[in-house]
Amino acid sequence: MDRYIAGELIPPFLFGVGAFSSVGVAIGTVFDLVRKVTELGLPITVALEVLLLKLPEFVSYAFPMSILLATLMSYSRLSSDSELIAFRSCGVTIYRLVVPAIVLSLVVTGITFLFNEIVVPTANYQATMTLRQALDDNKSAIKGKNIFYPEYEEITQPDGEKTQELKRLFYASRFDGERMKGLTVLDWSQEQLNQIVTSESATWNSKQNTWDFFNGTVYLIAPDASYRDILRFDKQKLQLPRTPLDLASEERDPYEMNIAQTSERIEILKLTGDEKKILMLQVRLQQKISFPFVCLVFGLVGAVLGSQPKSMGKARSFGISVVVIFSYYLLGFIIGGFGLVGIISPFMAAWLPNFFGLGVGGWLLVRTAR
Repeated sequence: MDRYIAGELIPPFLFGVGAFSSVGVAIGTVFDLVRKVTELGLPITVALEVLLLKLPEFVSYAFPMSILLATLMSYSRLSSDSELIAFRSCGVTIYRLVVPAIVLSLVVTGITFLFNEIVVPTANYQATMTLRQALDDNKSAIKGKNIFYPEYEEITQPDGEKTQELKRLFYASRFDGERMKGLTVLDWSQEQLNQIVTSESATWNSKQNTWDFFNGTVYLIAPDASYRDILRFDKQKLQLPRTPLDLASEERDPYEMNIAQTSERIEILKLTGDEKKILMLQVRLQQKISFPFVCLVFGLVGAVLGSQPKSMGKARSFGISVVVIFSYYLLGFIIGGFGLVGIISPFMAAWLPNFFGLGVGGWLLVRTAR
């Protein structure tokens, strides 16, 4: 029975992957690439390369939707031909009948997770770099602009309360991949602003773990906020962390990073105090983990809906799939927005739609079994 039902599930699943991937690529990438080819002169060979690199992202989106379509079509076919009735007359419960769909959903969940971790981020990043270099080689050479890095230190107040106070503020106008340009460093390391460092450029000295500043000036500030001394230099070493270099490096979109890279980026941003961007990445991190389990939700819901006694053709199955997919992702978008503005935690923002979907699927399963 399991082999028979699995044989019914796999063909529509593969059809769904192809169909949903094709539609996604056409809507999400092809139209934009055609515009770039006609208006911006993007070479067709580059456009085809970018199209192939963007395909894995839409294949990953197609996995959950294909599971829903496959379970709806397969179980509705078994129901309309009275095969489910035959199974149940032999003592097979509806709980046992949906097991093949659940197992297939779990397998596809694992495949989706690995696909999103190994293939999709690298392909998306490569597509971005290929497109950027083809349209503007000079723009791709600039790795970062307006780099701010506030360095904080923990201060214990007389009442024992610990607070974070600004120690240094690092600013660079741009980073060309090798050197920081147009630097200004404000230093509060001695309880008040005690020096200002300006420099034409700076590089990170990996051997000594220091910054080498070139062609600059050090303004020493007196307690009354007047200039105590002005020192000019050709080269000066400063003991500053490497974090500004990490911030200046090419910042990837959340969809161009895997879980490990996203976690590393969050840790770097925690040093800057950019709470808004940190919260956004925390939500995206949880969504990366929760997204593959949409396959399980759709597998359960599709199998139960398809097992209803009423006959359901292929066209109706496809229509129900579209409605369920739209409703689910609309709910996920709304709840994810609550997480991005801090109304709910990043964990709940990512997992609440899955919990809701599993709850609805479980309720439908119990209702159908009765």
